Amino acid sequence: MKEAINTLEKLNLPIKSVGAAIVITVVASTGLFGSIYTVNEGHIGIIKRFSEAKEQVSPGLHFKVPLIDTVEEIEVRTRKNEERMASSTKEQMPVTLVVSVNWTVDKSAALDLFRQYGGLSQFESRILDPRFRSATKDVIPRYDAEQLIQDRASAIQAIETSFIEEMKDFPVSVDNIQIENIVLPAKYLTSIETKQTEKNLAAAEEHKLARQNLEAQRAVNTAKAKADGIELVAIAEAKAIKLKGLAEAEAITAKAKALGNNPLIVKLTEAQNWDGKLPATMLGGQNMPILDLRAK
Repeated sequence: MKEAINTLEKLNLPIKSVGAAIVITVVASTGLFGSIYTVNEGHIGIIKRFSEAKEQVSPGLHFKVPLIDTVEEIEVRTRKNEERMASSTKEQMPVTLVVSVNWTVDKSAALDLFRQYGGLSQFESRILDPRFRSATKDVIPRYDAEQLIQDRASAIQAIETSFIEEMKDFPVSVDNIQIENIVLPAKYLTSIETKQTEKNLAAAEEHKLARQNLEAQRAVNTAKAKADGIELVAIAEAKAIKLKGLAEAEAITAKAKALGNNPLIVKLTEAQNWDGKLPATMLGGQNMPILDLRAK
């Protein structure tokens, strides 16, 4: 320091003037850097002037009045709140639940939320968490333990419907709710498992009976089809015999009619049926003996 003063004296520069310049430079630099700030992505910046929230700004680089304005950020990305709570089922079975909710602050209403509640932590502790616990505890007693285990989606939907109704007047949106875990007394869990095993066995037996009935029906259908086939063949054969008989009868009738109308047809028929051999004997007349015409 002493050397710096000696240097200024050699240059004939007044020490007071240089000190003032340094102070001004430091103040100006402090003011410049103090007026520049950034808001992180996924957040909204709340500008406070003398601790009063004045406006909100989007992510990026901004300027403020140094030493007067301060900035706080509110996250507008999806947040997850998780609650572990004790409740009871429809049959008064004690149950411990771990439930979670994903929710998001409305970007356009971040300033209003900050003005009313002073930030997200205050909003969660005073508004969101109590209503979430209330909605869950209101729904769980509507279900028995077995329903909670086997139809968790139905309970989640009921909680979600109730909670959305509770939060409709606040600048947030409820994305989804999950029941992360259900803890029931070990003894009751064993009884549920036993009951489920019995249901599975009953379902398997029912499936087996259905399959046997199907196979029996298939056999009946096959036998019926075979019998119908035999019947159809018999009917066809009977019809064929009947048609053949009718044809033969018609032929005989026609032939008889023809014979009656023309006796020569008898001679023609005999000639057609002659085997080419002469008769071996000849009957004689009144005084003639029977002659044997066979060759000797």
